[in-house]
Amino acid sequence: MTGADAARLAERVRAGDRRALARAITLVESTRTDHRVEAETLLEAVLPQTGGATRLGISGVPGVGKSTFIEAFGLHLLRAGHRVAVLAVDPTSSRTGGAILGDKTRMEELARTREAFIRPSPTGGTLGGVARRTREAMLICEAAGFDVVIVETVGVGQSETVVADMVDMFLLLLLPGGGDELQGIKKGISEIADLLVVNKADTGHEVAAEAAAAEYRSALRMIRPASEAWQPPVRTASALEGRGLDGVWETIRDYESRMRAGGHLDRRRAQQARSWMWSEVEESLQRAFREHPGVAARLNELEQAVTAGQIPATKAARELLAIFQGRWHDTPA
Repeated sequence: MTGADAARLAERVRAGDRRALARAITLVESTRTDHRVEAETLLEAVLPQTGGATRLGISGVPGVGKSTFIEAFGLHLLRAGHRVAVLAVDPTSSRTGGAILGDKTRMEELARTREAFIRPSPTGGTLGGVARRTREAMLICEAAGFDVVIVETVGVGQSETVVADMVDMFLLLLLPGGGDELQGIKKGISEIADLLVVNKADTGHEVAAEAAAAEYRSALRMIRPASEAWQPPVRTASALEGRGLDGVWETIRDYESRMRAGGHLDRRRAQQARSWMWSEVEESLQRAFREHPGVAARLNELEQAVTAGQIPATKAARELLAIFQGRWHDTPA
């Protein structure tokens, strides 16, 4: 593919061509050097059509019904006239290199709808892969006309922090188990949540869900919110029965309105763009460092020496950096 081909692909994406959308995301997920150049051409072409979507991150504890919630919530949004893209950050299989989760089989009804788009976004085994590939896929979905982009993560962990740094709002799903569960969640995850939803508030369990929500609200008072402009609320919902989803969406719109009014959302996105740039710099430098012939020739030997306790890690690192910068000589003067 040439730069002209990438520009034509971008035009098809903007026209809403679903095959072009899938192909464009495949291109930005590629690690080939020539594909990276083409992906940059593509992204530059679609960038003016991005930024208008609601960017929502969703995570949750195991068994919370995350896929059921996202499908029910996505269908609710479709009925309200929205177009929804779901990017599910999957762990990458160490054997096949492919995504483990079968998202289209987990959200069958949503996947069959033309106004929705579901795509697993394999991490490539690194959190940096999550940040770069998912950010780029999100922009492409926005350019294709999807006005709500949901980034789903596989569970509570470090990847949640990475995802929170690329979305407008981070939603944490919880079970109606009470405040003790919130205390068991990593504090950092609780601090980045902009909205907590107690799912599975099904018929016969409403009282228990509301009681749990009250405990969560109490627990949140001890946690500093991610933004001074917004105190994270706690809502209840039943994805299985489709109840409470309108309230969740109203809360998201209220959050957007408040964050835009004070300029907080613009500042958040600007900071995210800067962080993305520096993560690209760091990733590119590390790749160039490891691919440097001189570094590659000495790397294993120095690693073994450090592991064996023969030299300090600082000395090994300084030698490798000197080789990379062209300042190292085998026989110093």
